[in-house]
Amino acid sequence: MTENKKHLPSRSSRSEVDAFLRKAAIMPVRKGDERPGRLIFAMDATASREPTWDRACSLQGEMFRETAALGGLEIQLCWYRGFGEFHADPWTHDTDTLLRHMTGAHCLGGSTQIGKVLGHAVTETRRDKVNALVFVGDCMEEDVDRLCRIAGELGILGTPAFLFQEGHDRTATKAFAQIARLSGGAHCRFDTGSAQQLRDLLSAVAVYAAGGHRALEEFSRKRGGDVPLLTGQLNK
Repeated sequence: MTENKKHLPSRSSRSEVDAFLRKAAIMPVRKGDERPGRLIFAMDATASREPTWDRACSLQGEMFRETAALGGLEIQLCWYRGFGEFHADPWTHDTDTLLRHMTGAHCLGGSTQIGKVLGHAVTETRRDKVNALVFVGDCMEEDVDRLCRIAGELGILGTPAFLFQEGHDRTATKAFAQIARLSGGAHCRFDTGSAQQLRDLLSAVAVYAAGGHRALEEFSRKRGGDVPLLTGQLNK
């Protein structure tokens, strides 16, 4: 774990995971397609992320009950932690299953494994189209050229990566921006006081995964705020 990572804010949004899943659950199914969109939601579960993870888990029960009858996306939860540990849950649109998977995990110190996240997304979308990858993290401790190569594969496959960065680590900022650009996605930074910003941006990704560019542009017009910044990156 780098020294920079130890000094980053320990908390981001009060419920970054909850906000994303709640919004994702109410997004419309892609028109002309009987299947919902598919989205990989990946998180850094190393030690510095523990306060965010635990707080999100504690709030998910009520949120899942509210959205149990809704739908719109298939979600696969992924996370890494410790010494080379990477975990990917089965695909699901069942809120109880998502809650069980989330609360069954805990954070553990270790280095970043963003390459495994990107590589997993490539493998999954080659098997069955993945509409978007979301990654929430605060640090990057890997070979950026290798990450960019895999991000380029995602771009060729049409699976954009949306990277949400907690804090202000400069190395992560540069790497996340390049990964987003090469994959055709977007990179946004957030901090402890930007709960509404993160909620809106994650909502926008859910709209994109469920309905594509047109749905995202409509959502951007209605929501405003920082959402048009994300739409602008996608249109470059």
